Amino acid sequence: MSPGSFLPLFPSLVDLPILLVALEKVERSSGSLIGSSIASIQKSTAPEMLLALMDEAYTGSTIGDGGADSESEDSSTIDAADPLFLELLKDENDGLAERHWTSPGMAAALQAAINAPQSDRLKQILKVTPRLLDAYFALALRDVNESLTCALIPLLMARHETMFPDKIYSYEVRKRLLEFMLASFQRSPHFVALLKKLIMDRLGEAYDSPTKTELALHLCWAIGEHGGGGESYKDAARELFESLELLLYENLSSSRLGLGKSAMSSGDENFQKASQARLLCFVVTAITKLATFHHELLPRARVSLGKVARSRISDARVWRRAQDYLALMNEPAICLSVFGPSRPSRGHLQHPGTVNWSEGGTKMIAHIPFYILGKQEGPPFHDFTFSDVIPRR
Repeated sequence: MSPGSFLPLFPSLVDLPILLVALEKVERSSGSLIGSSIASIQKSTAPEMLLALMDEAYTGSTIGDGGADSESEDSSTIDAADPLFLELLKDENDGLAERHWTSPGMAAALQAAINAPQSDRLKQILKVTPRLLDAYFALALRDVNESLTCALIPLLMARHETMFPDKIYSYEVRKRLLEFMLASFQRSPHFVALLKKLIMDRLGEAYDSPTKTELALHLCWAIGEHGGGGESYKDAARELFESLELLLYENLSSSRLGLGKSAMSSGDENFQKASQARLLCFVVTAITKLATFHHELLPRARVSLGKVARSRISDARVWRRAQDYLALMNEPAICLSVFGPSRPSRGHLQHPGTVNWSEGGTKMIAHIPFYILGKQEGPPFHDFTFSDVIPRR
């Protein structure tokens, strides 16, 4: 895959079902695109119509500009160009401009696709597209450079909510988009800092729809897990911390669950409460992890968590978690072991006195915070057992 085709290929893959719907519309109006013989293909006007549409999309000219031939019998069929397919071709020509999602033809085509039974070809393309995305993302993680990968993440966020409206297809594609985004952040944590403006915008849209809530939840996890980009990105970490604070304070001050409650059924209200509680649990955790990574944020984190812990308007799971995190902050070594980075950052060793949880499968004890052993500094000069650390009852 060439660098020039890497980014344009992503929206083309995600839009394969929509392209199929557009092609089937062309086929219904102009004849089959696949003929059983040369004679049947020659009789069909579909190939000529496709060429005319592509010519109009790429050059701006229309079939009517062709002179005398434009008055032929076939011109009436070709002039009735399908607007949705034309918009798709224009987007392919322009690279990444996705105007077709706002076009009236797209809305009409999607509504018709939802109401009509799915064709066999559409069912197959809905199954094949997630597998193609698997291959695309695997290749991206293996061979594509960091600059292209970083440029792809904004496209993932933009397309997370905008795709063909099939429940199973949407679930499978969104799952892959989020997995690749988190894998990219894991491989290059500084992406969190480089994309801070985009991430902050997505956090501000967290309550707009369930899909945006899910995206914001994963972004909160990435912010906390990777320390806002790393130790060298303190300004970005502070700005991301402020966005998390704002998201938290909006809930405490306005109780956004109450907005529009009268228009919601009890089932919708319960779902929204559960969704908000889940998001806020991630926000509280991200605030704690970010402050553990950047110690200058600890005072503000204590204030934020203290307000949540003292409040009773939010879900009990949220303020109980805030209380637990405040208690852990009083034990710096344990807090660093639990909320610190899961792996040492570049050029930095694991902090002494912290547990390396990744070695839990091979080591019973990685480190024990030595302050537990009677506030002794440095490694103990004697053998000890758990009975020395944990007093007997």
